[in-house]
Amino acid sequence: MILPVLAALAEPTRLNAIRILSDGQEHCVCELMHSLGVTQSRMSRHMKVLTQAGLLHARRDAQWVRYRLDPRLSPEIRAVLDAILAVENEMEKRVA
Repeated sequence: MILPVLAALAEPTRLNAIRILSDGQEHCVCELMHSLGVTQSRMSRHMKVLTQAGLLHARRDAQWVRYRLDPRLSPEIRAVLDAILAVENEMEKRVA
């Protein structure tokens, strides 16, 4: 069950989307597109991969889909996400 999660997070755009979504709020594809500089179709494909990996909850709102981290994530998967984000943040600090 962890392999699909790790595979989904191995792509930089998806990892950055998870970083944005880790704030606990819902975000529409339009916000993620703008923040990450990708097209709508590409962002939607990335979100599909993250959803299929069991990381996201999606809610349709008119023409947009709003995403958030799935609140039903197991504690183990949440710990993996937190560890990956912590490592990424630490690496960014070292580069800056």
